[in-house]
Amino acid sequence: MNRTWAARGLAGLLIAGLQLAGGPAAAQSPSTATAARAPAGVTAPAAPAPVRATPPAAELEAFVDGVVRDALVQDHIVGATVAIVQDGKILLKKGYGAADLSPRRPVDPDQTLFRLGSVSKTFTWLTVLKEVEAGRLRLDAPINLFLPEPVHVRDQGFTRPVTLQSLMSHSGGFEDRALGHLFERDPARIRPLAVYLRQERPRRVHPVGQMSSYSNYGAALSGQAAAWASGRTFERLAEEGLFEPLGMSRTTFREPRPKRADLPAPMPASLAADLSRGYAWTGAGFQPESFEYIGQIAPAGSASSTAGDMARYMMVLLDGGQAGEGRLYGEATARALRQPLRSTPPGINGWRHGFIAYTLPGGLQGFGHDGATRTFMTNMTLVPELGLGVFISTNTSTGRALTQRFPVRVVEEILGRQGDWPRPAAPQLHAYKGMYEGRYLGTRRAYSGLEGMLERLSGEMQVEVTPEGRLLTREGDRIQSWVPEGPVTSGRFVSDTGWERRVFVIEGGKARRMLTALNTQVYERSPFWGRPGLLAAAAAATGLVSLLALGAALFRNRRDFRQTPVQARAGILQALQALLWLAALGLFLFWSATTPGSELIYTWPGLTLLAASACALVASLLGLACAALLPFVLRSGRRLDSWSPRRRAGFVLTVVVSLAFGLLLALWGGLSPWAG
Repeated sequence: MNRTWAARGLAGLLIAGLQLAGGPAAAQSPSTATAARAPAGVTAPAAPAPVRATPPAAELEAFVDGVVRDALVQDHIVGATVAIVQDGKILLKKGYGAADLSPRRPVDPDQTLFRLGSVSKTFTWLTVLKEVEAGRLRLDAPINLFLPEPVHVRDQGFTRPVTLQSLMSHSGGFEDRALGHLFERDPARIRPLAVYLRQERPRRVHPVGQMSSYSNYGAALSGQAAAWASGRTFERLAEEGLFEPLGMSRTTFREPRPKRADLPAPMPASLAADLSRGYAWTGAGFQPESFEYIGQIAPAGSASSTAGDMARYMMVLLDGGQAGEGRLYGEATARALRQPLRSTPPGINGWRHGFIAYTLPGGLQGFGHDGATRTFMTNMTLVPELGLGVFISTNTSTGRALTQRFPVRVVEEILGRQGDWPRPAAPQLHAYKGMYEGRYLGTRRAYSGLEGMLERLSGEMQVEVTPEGRLLTREGDRIQSWVPEGPVTSGRFVSDTGWERRVFVIEGGKARRMLTALNTQVYERSPFWGRPGLLAAAAAATGLVSLLALGAALFRNRRDFRQTPVQARAGILQALQALLWLAALGLFLFWSATTPGSELIYTWPGLTLLAASACALVASLLGLACAALLPFVLRSGRRLDSWSPRRRAGFVLTVVVSLAFGLLLALWGGLSPWAG
């Protein structure tokens, strides 16, 4: 569920918030959609023969203790919970640190509930697949067949319908909006799932199946379809279909809040008492954070669980649905979890019916999901070739590095080997730097309005090639280094310190798009007008010209007051426009300086930003009016009753700069205060 915004350009604002990708239905075997093809000549990395190694329990525990405890200190994490299973047995189940600091409460792997974020989606996808087995859903049918009319997906100019299959591969074509509604701090603001889906319906911006672009809305829509088809609430469906059969008595999609007639029942008090608290590291200490309500979009991320329950869950997933003497799901679902929905280059996730496919040390293939709220970071990784399942969750916003790296460290430990890092550079790559270098913008974003503008300010990835032959990607404060995998013109790159891949799509001798290992979005080359630096320069020029225009009006000599009636009106419009541009820029800078990034997910967009956008909109309209008057202003007339050449030149400059900045803002979405 996690998303990160680091707004640069106009104000250099660092913003972090959510992120938070035929026949009878009962016998349906999900089909495969087609996506981007691998570059010619590229083959999958050779996979070694499966290695079945089980480390001594004491050695594994000592290794995990070292990794987790070091991270708790170095990364400033309050607490973590861990489960590792292999071949149907629990190798390790342990809590670290504290679930709450006041009063201090240790993490108990069987009692303490951690928020799972998007790992919740794996429950949702299994619930959907079980409804397919029951004959109540079909993956390849239009999803509108399984939804109440008020939440139907609108065509919006597209002909191919959205299906559950496309939602499981995050290729439904939706834009992604989160600010102001994905999380709630006040439980009174929580909306029923169907109401949320109707009121927060996103735009469709890509054809179905064209690309994967992670969508919380799509996952929630899938959960609503399963609930509607079954005649139960989604929360009850998950409990009866998954949690109760598996004995996962301490796992729930419900949240601790007052009872409401229009919402499913809240989390039982017995579970709420054992919830871990979420924390943020401030640099001076740990700050407890308020509970993040996600119930309005529950199937996408509201689940909480314990390490003990997740161990049971992982063992069932690894055993093809076998749960004790019975089965949680049938063979068709077991096959679906091994089958990618999208054809992708080797090393790029093809979405195993909602589960992420991972490339792990030694070329091993795994699947699972990661997840994040604002404060909880979670990862579940399954490695069928090793019969291995790894689960970890932390309760602090600084836990992402640990949860992302931990499964890889465990696999390396079990295999008994690590990579030889860093990988050697490819000096010949530098000759082809023009093929790759540039700015790329992710497709998982809002495409209009103020949120779209903020995404453009913060969401770019810069690609550079170093003289020694490494490719660098810069996204916010995160810098990663890559080396070519195969010919330097193939577009394939591998991390020089790991197993992660990047693949560029080459067209006409130039990289146009970039796929990441997780394939939660596609990065496309940014157009020239979409560069934050250009917008910042235009804003600075507009501010300077506006100040000069107002200064000239205040300190004009007597001769400069001579003007025709049209020029008099144009002068008034020019002054008003300058005032509004300065107000817009000032309000935006004030908003940037005073709005905590952590609050944006709750308070977006806020009156200050709306006022800035409204001022910019009116200033742009006045700019158009000034442009319409320009031919009349430039008619000199008699010298005694007309503007001087200098003043006419100043007016022309004001019009040109204002129109250019207004056009840029319109393209970016900054002139849409009503859109938010």
